[in-house]
Amino acid sequence: MTEILDIDGSVLEGGGQILRNSISLSAILGIPVRVKNIRAGRKSPGLAAQHLKGIQLVAEMCQAKLSGAHIGSTDIQFIPGKIRGGQYLADIQTAGSVSLLLQVALPCALMADSPVILDLKGGTNVDMAPQIDYMNEIFRENLKNFGAKYSWKLIKRGYFPRGGGHVQVTVNPIQSLNGVTFHDQLYRGPLFVNIWSFVAGKLPVKIAYEMANGAKDKIDMNYPVYISCIKDQQYVRNNCSGILLWSPIGNGTVIGIDALGKGPTDAFEAGQKIGTDFMKLLNSSVSLDSHAQDQMIIYMCLANGKSMVHTGEITLHTKTAIHIAETIAKTKFTIRPDGDENFIECNGLGFCNKNISINN
Repeated sequence: MTEILDIDGSVLEGGGQILRNSISLSAILGIPVRVKNIRAGRKSPGLAAQHLKGIQLVAEMCQAKLSGAHIGSTDIQFIPGKIRGGQYLADIQTAGSVSLLLQVALPCALMADSPVILDLKGGTNVDMAPQIDYMNEIFRENLKNFGAKYSWKLIKRGYFPRGGGHVQVTVNPIQSLNGVTFHDQLYRGPLFVNIWSFVAGKLPVKIAYEMANGAKDKIDMNYPVYISCIKDQQYVRNNCSGILLWSPIGNGTVIGIDALGKGPTDAFEAGQKIGTDFMKLLNSSVSLDSHAQDQMIIYMCLANGKSMVHTGEITLHTKTAIHIAETIAKTKFTIRPDGDENFIECNGLGFCNKNISINN
């Protein structure tokens, strides 16, 4: 058996991302790992429900030998097998983020031996994680540049504290990932700006419109703006509101920003704040926003050939993702400063999915 690789879960970001990236790469590359000191710096160290379900989901997908996987555990061992297609259910049973379940499972599903259906249940629009709408409108579009696609169906939204959301994701495995260049040196500018906002529970839909109008108030008038506002009629138990702004920028990538409503904050002012932040993003020359930045690292690591992305300040999550990729996959990333911005470059592994035939 291949020697087990030890991963320190307390370094850098010191949270769930180390675990997610370690388990994904372990399953794909067939490298057994032991992750120690899981979330050691957090107020409640060890595995929370969403981390546990994510590990168990990937373990089921690749028939792994898994030990130490229980709530509160700070040390797990994961010995992967072959990634199998099929339908898999992961129900966090809290408002833990389904987007984070998707983060750990999607790279593995792309390298399965046949199509994968993921039924992910938990929180769809919750704090401390990308909203599922961000994953659909921004992450999913950027992923297409690697030659990877998935379809999704939003069955039900779920919010803090009860969750109850359900998203179904369908993935067709691929042979390999393409290297990417996310850089718009030749031209810059959004084609248009989308603003989407929602409310749920007892909140009136006018709050969604106030948020959207506040955001629009800060968008340069030269950009066409399209607004969509909804009230979630399925979910009435807890109040929630949120907003998402995004734009294709003409080079095959999409940049965006999302936020949840915060307590009694004036909705119009909250919208203005996110609109201001989005305009800063548009007025920069980056091709990846800060939330997409770290999510691209695992795909750059596995891709065939050189990848280069132009982004802003390197986030701690991105530094963590790079550290795990270099530790497990032995790829080398280079960060090249460009004023206040940065280029991230990587010569990918050129990983080939031998589980499927080339014509699959």
